[in-house]
Amino acid sequence: MLDPVKSEPALIDRVHDQLVEAISVGRLPPGERLTQERVASLLDVSRQPVSHALQLLKHRGLVIEHGRRGLAVAPLDGARIWRLYQVRKALDGLAARLASERVAAGLADAAEIAELQRVLEQGAALEAESAIIDLVRADVAFHRALYDLSGNPEIARTVSEQWPQFMRSMAAVLDARERKARIWREHGGIVNAVLTGDGDTAERLAGEHALQAGEETRQRLIQTEEGD
Repeated sequence: MLDPVKSEPALIDRVHDQLVEAISVGRLPPGERLTQERVASLLDVSRQPVSHALQLLKHRGLVIEHGRRGLAVAPLDGARIWRLYQVRKALDGLAARLASERVAAGLADAAEIAELQRVLEQGAALEAESAIIDLVRADVAFHRALYDLSGNPEIARTVSEQWPQFMRSMAAVLDARERKARIWREHGGIVNAVLTGDGDTAERLAGEHALQAGEETRQRLIQTEEGD
């Protein structure tokens, strides 16, 4: 027999999500030491949910072992991000094509179409000077709405494991505020192709959008390393 596992999943999730956001926008920068005691104190929670959350972050590559210091925020790995976006190219392109096919066939859920339009409008309306985390959240909401409209839940499940890495990438790119308007124009082009049932264009635009994000992140990291 196995003993019951006692945990606080909702609290663990909240601790995890707050740490992901803090890492994504640089409030917890690469190399920052993360001990259970410190995080528990900052978030005013017990050490148990912090321990579980830190292990999740370690599994996702957001924190790394740091000798006797314990855990520290991992550096943003440009090569890994590029490889992840190569996968995103295929998945986002597939999601856009499937979504457009559902629309063309009259099979798309009206609520899902409305949600995609809503998150597009909200994201495009954000000011370039908005908080980075708000820009990142809007970007995540857009892509999740597109995945939902695709009708294939496995796309969202496949991407979800790597959302923290993508959020860090988005924060790095969106920190150059002039890119914000262009990114949402690209989102608008994808939505237009999807809602007009143009699968070829939707797939191409979504794939190009993903690769562009990966390349911009890689170039930003190169520039940062050269500056150091």
